[in-house]
Amino acid sequence: MTRKTPLVLLPGLLLDEGLWARQIADLDDVADITVGDLTRGESMRELACSLLDRAPRRFALAGLSMGGYVALEVMRLAPERVARLALLATSARADTPAQTARRKDWLGLAERGRFKGVTPRMLADFLHPDGLDDDSVTGPILRMTGSLGRDVFLRQTRAVMARPDSRAGLANIACPTLVVCGRDDRATPPELAFEIAAAIPGADLVVLGRCGHLAPLERPVEVSSYLRAWLGV
Repeated sequence: MTRKTPLVLLPGLLLDEGLWARQIADLDDVADITVGDLTRGESMRELACSLLDRAPRRFALAGLSMGGYVALEVMRLAPERVARLALLATSARADTPAQTARRKDWLGLAERGRFKGVTPRMLADFLHPDGLDDDSVTGPILRMTGSLGRDVFLRQTRAVMARPDSRAGLANIACPTLVVCGRDDRATPPELAFEIAAAIPGADLVVLGRCGHLAPLERPVEVSSYLRAWLGV
């Protein structure tokens, strides 16, 4: 019997294991999968340390968006423990002043009790138009963001705002690396993925057409296929 690869999946802000539901099912035959809990820490370092405390001794690591920021922090702290790295819809850059200002506005609304999670009207910022009328895509997003709630949003947003710039360390990443982006991602445009892939030696880059920010939900078959190949099986 072939030994399964330990695989840790990291979701984005206000998302949980539901983001990876299709990949968990599709890769079950080749990977021993856990989904990292990114709901409790208030900094990237705290989140990465918590993940490392619970993770296998050596594992493959895939993170989307905020999960990618945590994955890059793991690579700073313990690169020897990561056998393979996949970065989806993420950035190696710190927040710009404009991004920080926008997040502060969101924090202010949430702190005043006006947090509503991601509403249907906001989905257009994250999804390709093809997915907006697909309940298999929108339903899980609305459930996840609604169930995780205000306090998780506050902690995660503060952590994202304070994240370090990771670009200087990309050249030191030595494990097999896969970088995935959606061609129509407005939250983390493809050029941010191009930058990461160009800086990591030997990294593979995949650009998914007709896809926004949430490829595991929008293009589940393709994401599972590329992750399977990345795992080397």
